[in-house]
Amino acid sequence: MDNRLKKIAILGSTGSIGQQALEVIRTFPAKFKVVGLAGGKNTDLLKQQIEEFRPAIFYCSAEADFAPGEEFLPPEEIASHADVDLVIVATSGKAGLLPTLAALKAGKTVALANKEALVMAGDIVTAAARRHRARILPIDSEHSAIWQCLRGEKSKPHRLFLTASGGPFYNYSPSQLSRITVEQALRHPTWKMGQKVTIDSATLMNKGLEVIEAHHLFAVPLEKIEILIHPQSIVHSLVEFADGSIKAQLSFPDMRLPIQQALCYPERLPNPQLPRLDPLAGEMTTLSFEPVDYEQFPCLKLARDAARSGGTYPAALCAADEVAVELFLQEKIGFTDITTIVSRTLEQHQSTARPSLEEILAADEQSRKTALQIARQVSLCP
Repeated sequence: MDNRLKKIAILGSTGSIGQQALEVIRTFPAKFKVVGLAGGKNTDLLKQQIEEFRPAIFYCSAEADFAPGEEFLPPEEIASHADVDLVIVATSGKAGLLPTLAALKAGKTVALANKEALVMAGDIVTAAARRHRARILPIDSEHSAIWQCLRGEKSKPHRLFLTASGGPFYNYSPSQLSRITVEQALRHPTWKMGQKVTIDSATLMNKGLEVIEAHHLFAVPLEKIEILIHPQSIVHSLVEFADGSIKAQLSFPDMRLPIQQALCYPERLPNPQLPRLDPLAGEMTTLSFEPVDYEQFPCLKLARDAARSGGTYPAALCAADEVAVELFLQEKIGFTDITTIVSRTLEQHQSTARPSLEEILAADEQSRKTALQIARQVSLCP
């Protein structure tokens, strides 16, 4: 057993995943030392975190009214800093891509909660991990579940099943969907997540992004990755092997568990703060699974189509979705306009096959412009 303190940097420390990661770290003060924190616009919370954990390095994307003695560095430099052992990439959207690559190129272990890094540039990210002998540990509950099911297995999986709760609007009619408010969309029935991921969960775009992530993380063909609606959110993923055996990982829907899995790997440590399942309780006696309806969740179909098309289509998908979700959160477009904006952006996108990082970033920039132009056409967005 390694008794050395593991030195942690958290990018996105003021977001939902970042805050929950710090909860786990508080539980194991003899295991972890926070050496770097990077936050966004919530400067008050970042200030509190810095005062509590005293990191040597920090970053804030907004102008802050405090001047701690710690060294200010951009996220890429924090991620690749010599004093860092493990980087938690908990930012949402495009912002996670370059720090993830910087950490991997420096040989760091990356605990990855950011979906877009792998969706936009999965081949480049996984190649960097192999080339520099770095490790990517998934924090998404679905990918953490697959990772746990594959431990100790020498055979590759035959199929992967990602589960989805169905979000708050499962079985809503088109007319009901058109009237959804931001407040309603942010009220997820089972998970505590950041705003972007919560909206993506409501449209099921997040599940499409997770299919692409799983394809890159576990080298499984896209057609071998399926999605099941599982409203209870107890079974987080299932793995089928060549002999027909299926392994599943079950736990209470709490993001602190997959976070702890990544932080403590290869150990499993008791944490009294985490809820435990009771096999005889209600949530375990009514587990159910249903096929996903792609007509009801068009964003999911758009994601799968972009994945099959490859090239820079996944980057265009991420860019358009990020723009559309932000406009919805600002109440400038309707809920169903998200699908329209993403779909039309992909229709106008001119993809590049086997893109370089520069071409991926260029596709992202152009798709954001296209998405904004389309938003002006479908709404009152100025």
